[in-house]
Amino acid sequence: MARWPVRENEVPQLAANLSMLFTELNFLDRFAAAADAGFRAVEFMFPYEETPDAIAARAAACGLDVVLFNCPAGDWAGGERGIAALPARTRECRAGVGRALDYARVLGCRKLHLMAGLVPFPSDRAALRDTLIDNIRFAADLAAGDGIEILLEPINARIDMPGYYYSTSEEALAIIDLADRANVRLQYDIYHMQVMEGDLMRRIEAYVERIGHVQAADNPGRGEPGTGEINFARIFSLLDELGYVGHVGCEYRPTTDTLSGLGWAAPYLSAEN
Repeated sequence: MARWPVRENEVPQLAANLSMLFTELNFLDRFAAAADAGFRAVEFMFPYEETPDAIAARAAACGLDVVLFNCPAGDWAGGERGIAALPARTRECRAGVGRALDYARVLGCRKLHLMAGLVPFPSDRAALRDTLIDNIRFAADLAAGDGIEILLEPINARIDMPGYYYSTSEEALAIIDLADRANVRLQYDIYHMQVMEGDLMRRIEAYVERIGHVQAADNPGRGEPGTGEINFARIFSLLDELGYVGHVGCEYRPTTDTLSGLGWAAPYLSAEN
C-alpha cells in the first residue's frame, strides 16, 4: 500500500467512516475496531437503528469523538437520497432534523449533513430550490443554539448518484449563499469533486473558509488513498498550510479488508497518538 513522508506539523485528524469501514462487524462493534486501528474520531451515515445512548456509551468507552452523521434521508433502501428539496416532504424533513439533533446532542456531534435529494422528473426547479432553502434555514436555526453546523455536500452525478440536486462545489455554495445562515457550510468530498470538477487544490484553497468537513476516497474506484490518481499527500499538506482544523473523514470502500488497506494512514494515525 502506498506510503509517503509526513511533514512535522502535518497531522490531518482522520475520522473512520463506520458505514464504509470495518463492515464485517456489527455497527456498535466497529467503534472498538476503529479505536484499535488508531482512530480518535468516527463518522457514519445513519445512526438511527441504535439508540443515541448506546452509541454514546460505545464511543466514550473507546475514546472516540463522533464528528459527523446524516440527517434522516427518506427511504434509503428504496432509492431515496434525501428529501430536503422535495416540497411534499417538508414535514418529514423537519421532523428528521429534530431527530438528528436529538442524537447529536447526546453524542456531542457538532456537524450534521442535510441531504437535498434526487431531482424528480418532471419537476418545478424553483419550487425545489425554495423548499430546500427553507428547510436549510429551519435546520440551521434549530441547530444554532447547540453550536451545530448544517453541512451540504455536492455528490457526483456521473457515477454514484445521478440526479442528485447539486453535484459541484459552485452549485452547493450558491445554495449556501441563498440560505444565508452562518452555521451552514460545505462538506467537501475529495473523491466526488475529483470526479465532477477536478482542480482540487485550487478549489480547496478558494473554499477553505467555507468548508466545514472534508472526506477522502481515491479515484477511480472510491478505494483508499494510494489506490488511484489523487495526490493526497499534497492535498493534506495544503489543508495544513491553509490552517484547516477539522477532520478528514475516511469515506472509502477498502479494496480488500479495512486493516490491510490502512497502510496509507499509519503515519497520520501514529502522529495522533
